[in-house]
Amino acid sequence: MERFRYLPHTADMRFRSYGKGFGEALENAALALLNAMLDIKRIEASKSRNMHVAIKERADTESQLVWFTLQDILSKVDSRKLNAYAFRIVSLKASKDGLQLKGMLLFKSTPDDNAMLSVKAITPHGLDVRKHKGRVTINVVADV
Repeated sequence: MERFRYLPHTADMRFRSYGKGFGEALENAALALLNAMLDIKRIEASKSRNMHVAIKERADTESQLVWFTLQDILSKVDSRKLNAYAFRIVSLKASKDGLQLKGMLLFKSTPDDNAMLSVKAITPHGLDVRKHKGRVTINVVADV
């Protein structure tokens, strides 16, 4: 199954991620973001030690949770200069207080510069989560 696809956009970066459920589609959205920003294949192939940083978010809707999570990933990669190559959800819970996510941003400390595209922000405009026939699709636009 296709995990994500980059789509045409006049000025920014647009992509669509897919999953059998919301959690898988969100992990694939994070992968699409990281893949545009960094050479994730080179990072993953590095013999450097695997490390992780926690991502914790709470939101009222799935769309908000996508936005908050991707913004958090972008912020951590940018501010800490992380060579991140994946995001994994540890837990995803829905309650009367909304959705709560705990995840791990996986990275390696490599001496190489693995930067590719400079992403400034994830925009809420055009961000949506759709469910159809047991599949979830997330559409994202990022300012570059």
